[in-house]
Order: sequence, then C-alpha cells, then structure tokens
Amino acid sequence: MAEPQTPNLYTSLAPPPAAPEHGMRRVMRRTLDKSAAAGIMSRPLFGKLPVRRWIPQDVHSVLDYKGGTLSALAGALSDDPVAKAAGLALGSSVIGVSLMTDYRLSLTKLIPIEAHEIADYAYGAAAILAPFVLGYAKRSPIAAAVHVVVGLTTILASLVTDYRCQTGMHLGGELATDPEAIGA
Repeated sequence: MAEPQTPNLYTSLAPPPAAPEHGMRRVMRRTLDKSAAAGIMSRPLFGKLPVRRWIPQDVHSVLDYKGGTLSALAGALSDDPVAKAAGLALGSSVIGVSLMTDYRLSLTKLIPIEAHEIADYAYGAAAILAPFVLGYAKRSPIAAAVHVVVGLTTILASLVTDYRCQTGMHLGGELATDPEAIGA
C-alpha cells in the first residue's frame, strides 16, 4: 500500500506564474514605466529643462508624430501655396527628427535625445511664428491656427516631458549607461 504524501510546503507557497500581458494593459505599463527599462534620463538642457518630468517619453513620441501629421495635413489641405509649403516643411521635419531620435518609438537611433529636445523647442517656435512671418495667417486661417496650436502644445509638452534615450547616446557624443548618474 502506498504511503500518503504530505504536501510540500514550498510548492504550495510559490506564487502562481504571471499571466502574459496583452493589449492595452501592456501598453499602459510600458507607457508609465519610469524604470531603467524605459531608458536613460536625458541631461537637463541649460541645467533647467525640462522643468518637470511628468509626460512619459513614449507619450511625447506619439504627440510628436501626431503634431507633425496635423501640421502637414493642415498645410496640404490649404489652398494657399505658402501655407501648404510651410505645413509640409513643419510636419515632415518633426516626423523626420522623431523617426531618427534615440528613443523607443523611432526607426533608427541617430539623434541624441537632448538634440531632439532642442528641436522640439525650435519646431514649436517655428510653428507659432510661421503663419505671421510667412504671411498666411489671414489667407489660410485654419492652417495658421493648427500650426500655432501644434507649436504651443509642443513647447508646453516639452517643458514637462521625461526625456529618455535608449542607447545612452547624449549630445556630446559620449555614451552613458548609468541612469543614476544623469539627471537623477
């Protein structure tokens, strides 16, 4: 006759295996991730910028693509040739920089994250000023309004973005792998 087996105390206390993450839960976890897996924090520009790190890098990246698309679309739908050219130039520049920046949602990692941050401020200012400097504010008011709003939101979002790079490439060209040493 077989002896009754006593349950192993260690196996009964082991946590169950984690369920695989799918869909929106995984997206939200990655978006709100502030660990080293989210990337290496950028160095503060001028020792001060960004003012706060509230917006996760991935959210900012999506905002860049959306803003670039809106700028290009507003220009393309305009009847004014100057607004059309400005919109396509503004939109393609922000999308192009975003596709080449050292962050998770890019195709290649060629532009340091601090250079991207500078480009965000420059793009925002250019988008705000373009309708007035180039003179299409009155001829194409919808395109002008879209460009100004996208420029303002880009600057405001940049002031509170948690800029992070993936490879450790920084503006001076050096690689940094210790996330605690940079901007901590």
